[in-house]
Amino acid sequence: MQYLPIIRKDSSTVPLWDLPERDLLSQGKLKKPDPQFYGQQHSCPMNSFHKLIGRSRQMRNLFTLLQQVAGVDTTLLITGETGTGKELVAEALHAISPRRKGPKIKVNCLALVENLLDSELFGHVRGAFTGAHTDRTGRVEAAQNGTLFLDEIGDLSQHIQLKLLRFLQEKEYERVGESKTSKADVRIVAATNADLVRKVAEGSFRKDLYYRLKVVNIHMPRLRERAGDIPLLVDHFCRLYAEKFKKPVQGVSPEAMRILLDYPWPGNVRQLEHALEHGVLLCSEEMVEPEHLPEEILEHNAGARHQQDSGAAEREKLVCALEAALGKKAEAARLLGVSRRTIYRKLHRYGLF
Repeated sequence: MQYLPIIRKDSSTVPLWDLPERDLLSQGKLKKPDPQFYGQQHSCPMNSFHKLIGRSRQMRNLFTLLQQVAGVDTTLLITGETGTGKELVAEALHAISPRRKGPKIKVNCLALVENLLDSELFGHVRGAFTGAHTDRTGRVEAAQNGTLFLDEIGDLSQHIQLKLLRFLQEKEYERVGESKTSKADVRIVAATNADLVRKVAEGSFRKDLYYRLKVVNIHMPRLRERAGDIPLLVDHFCRLYAEKFKKPVQGVSPEAMRILLDYPWPGNVRQLEHALEHGVLLCSEEMVEPEHLPEEILEHNAGARHQQDSGAAEREKLVCALEAALGKKAEAARLLGVSRRTIYRKLHRYGLF
């Protein structure tokens, strides 16, 4: 395993876990790690928790919370953007819970229309609807003594919301087409990337169900909010896909790492994984280079550099205009063909005032 070295202003490095929290958070004590350090091998007592990877403050707090709530048999709601790892959190919760010997069943609520989702969750009896030729066991029953993970919970219909609320409160349900009430001992873990507070305010999501689900809310941070974990994730995915594709890849070059660190990652960890899968597949040497990365990442990097270059060129034009105008700002504005207000704003922007 590897850890992300913390680099002090004097360029000395120390392991992250050896630093007191106040030292990590105090202003001006630390600076951004140099991409040259990425790929070096170090030992680390804890860079991951099951399949979750990270050493950032957000991830350490998440690991602690998971350990606290895993043994408590209550409902959990996992929120966060697409690709942040909500399903991995559900897997970790099940793996360390007292229910770990029971089944872990997943239902993607967005993938099924209401009638099919009702049958998928609670089952149906023969003849309940057209095409129901035999009895079917629902996911709730299949998850007996285990965990039922409901993904995309924010898109449930009002009918399914009501049935789910009843199950959460009473542990009771009826199969579609049957009046007999059944019971199931199941822990519900739900996840969504939707803004449930807004949906409740709009009336599309039941308030009572929202609070029943949100006994404990686990929020997954966006990747750009924990950019310090990117080197660990890069190392993990490089090793994963190097083994899968039988490639000699050992890591990424410093320039490729700089590009990965600067990218905003709207698709979060899932997008980073796909980028490294793409990079390792195209790479035939030990280091993934910038040219091996997906086009959208390279385009963003080129755009950012163009913006930087444009800024430098604009500053140089301002300096030349001021010199030609002998320092007279109104004359410099006339030479550049801009208003006096515009040139004052640009002078402030580039520290030339």
